[in-house]
Amino acid sequence: MPPAHGLLVRAALGAFPLTPAVALALILTACSTAPDGSGQQPSGPTGAASRGEFSVPVLTVGTGQPTATATLTPTALPPPTPTPPPTPTLTLPGGGTTVFPDRRLVGFSGYPGAPALGRLGVGNLDERGADITALAGEYAAGRRPLPVFELIATVVHSRPGADGLYRTRIDEGVVRRHLEAARRHGAILLLNIQPGRAAFLDEVKHWEPWLREPDVGLALDPEWAVTAGQVPGKVFGRTTGAELDAIAAYVAGIVAANRLPEKVMVYHQLSRSIVREPSGLQPHPGVTLVVSVDGIGSRAQKAATWRSIVAETPDHVHKGFKLFYDEDAQIGPLMTPAEVLALTPQPEYVLYE
Repeated sequence: MPPAHGLLVRAALGAFPLTPAVALALILTACSTAPDGSGQQPSGPTGAASRGEFSVPVLTVGTGQPTATATLTPTALPPPTPTPPPTPTLTLPGGGTTVFPDRRLVGFSGYPGAPALGRLGVGNLDERGADITALAGEYAAGRRPLPVFELIATVVHSRPGADGLYRTRIDEGVVRRHLEAARRHGAILLLNIQPGRAAFLDEVKHWEPWLREPDVGLALDPEWAVTAGQVPGKVFGRTTGAELDAIAAYVAGIVAANRLPEKVMVYHQLSRSIVREPSGLQPHPGVTLVVSVDGIGSRAQKAATWRSIVAETPDHVHKGFKLFYDEDAQIGPLMTPAEVLALTPQPEYVLYE
């Protein structure tokens, strides 16, 4: 007989006083003891045991003989209190761990030595940093400007390359130089991804070591995301809200694991067809989502593209606006900061290429 059962019998026979507290303790002990006294309950959901119920003998005092059984159902314990996310230990340039609503992002995009891909790739990095800082000041409008270096880190090509993915990745040393320059100018660095036939998430994973830095974020270019049989530049690529959501969830995991401040994740959108079912993109803790509306043309054309994309963009996605020094100027004068800030809603990220 297991020890706890024996004690119950002895108590019933008057060997020692059986107070209510002692009786309850012995019953609970007996319930948790296997019939062989090993302390291990039989495995497997069988009958009442699968419901957490236990049958124990009820003894008649003075006889020591069981006259009935009682079924006890242990009270379920409350669920554990969720563990709060870790507090960030690092900050954004200028301090703090959140981007909006007190900041406005303003930056240049580009690829080193390729003026056609953006102003950031032209000339000296520190000169470009000074230009961005000065331009950002014109967009303050009651907010703190936060300069942005948007570096094309995965660049698309019209030829397949050895792996057939129509893209290459920039040298790590180039990323390091841009990050160092961004830090000298109090800016954040965004790694722009033009995936070709590669999967967006695969490219994001490649750049994860850099995304563990507190001041490095992402910029996704889905117009260059094509499928098998398609060639970048001959067709517009596209993505879905669900694909963007999977990337945002992955980035949120990086933020949580490394106790980082909010990380900016931009996706560029040239037309409504570039992002299908944008409602599939959900908010994620630690990730600041931004759509960059990339329409090219006159002020009226760009404003029309802005309205059409903003109308179907989820409310939790912040709105950004892109200007093209060359392409826009060929059709009409480049929009001024005052004209950009007059858009509704007011852009929170302004990017120049």
